[in-house]
Amino acid sequence: MNAVRLTLLFCCLILGWACSRSQEVSETRQWMTSTGQIKVLSTTAMIDDIVKRIGGEYVNSLVLIKGDLDPHSYQLVKGDDEKFKIADVIFANGLGLEHGPSLKYNLENNPKAVALGDIILKEHPELILYVNGQPDPHIWMDISMWVRIIDPIVAALSKQDPAHAEEFKNNGDLLKMKMTQAHEEIYLLIQQIPSEKRYLVTSHDAFNYFTRAYLADDQEEDQQWQNRFAAPEGLAPESQLSTADIQWIIDHLSKYQITVVFPETNVSRDSLRKIVSAAKEKGLTLRIAEEPLYSDAMGPPGSFGDTYLEMVSHNAIVIARYIMQ
Repeated sequence: MNAVRLTLLFCCLILGWACSRSQEVSETRQWMTSTGQIKVLSTTAMIDDIVKRIGGEYVNSLVLIKGDLDPHSYQLVKGDDEKFKIADVIFANGLGLEHGPSLKYNLENNPKAVALGDIILKEHPELILYVNGQPDPHIWMDISMWVRIIDPIVAALSKQDPAHAEEFKNNGDLLKMKMTQAHEEIYLLIQQIPSEKRYLVTSHDAFNYFTRAYLADDQEEDQQWQNRFAAPEGLAPESQLSTADIQWIIDHLSKYQITVVFPETNVSRDSLRKIVSAAKEKGLTLRIAEEPLYSDAMGPPGSFGDTYLEMVSHNAIVIARYIMQ
């Protein structure tokens, strides 16, 4: 009986993968078909969501790095070269997010590519955070930062389709208002948490901008608000935990009386499990939140998190719920 069940489970997994793969191939073929629309290739779903809202019916958009794939280490696969050739414009996050060698090379050497984060860095260098000397690319975690990608997207789409430039601008202006309102609502939600509880620990270093925007107290100095967030893994969830890394996190948890750590949808929970185990040995009470946060990827279609603003709202709601338990 167990062998039969395992066989059925394996068949279901294969069928699910095949259906998902078939849908992905179909979407790509549709995107490659001539429709008279601007063909936009975005590296991440967070960018794609903003592009769709600005471009509307005049844009045919496709996400390069789909689902829970890690944008930090993504390498071009078969068929990606053709996507780069067909696209009229390519939007990337920049700031070192897409640092897989093949992807990085193609973005840096393609005149159609627009690195949105790099534009923000050039225009507002004071807003960009650095971790160990490297720019932190996770700017979408702060809605007031992500709203700044709207103007570059409007400009690029208008260049491709001047006849609808005014509509792109109007859509962008409406989106700015909606995003600004969402930013303020999330800030008010998180600020209801007492200051002494407003601390966050996740798997990898993706929530610095979120912390500065929503967890920090007003007028809090850099060193103070930075203490409100910690992660055992760096900007890219690729590193191996050392004994020193685990001890540093344990000390941080103990100092600020943190009792919950948050997993992320596209990051292994192994590092958090090691920390919980080590904390238990030290006599600390620590648990892993049952609901993961969205960091480098949005939620699956149909979930509360399958749009950019829902993604950030989901994170805020989950963080507030677990911290206040």
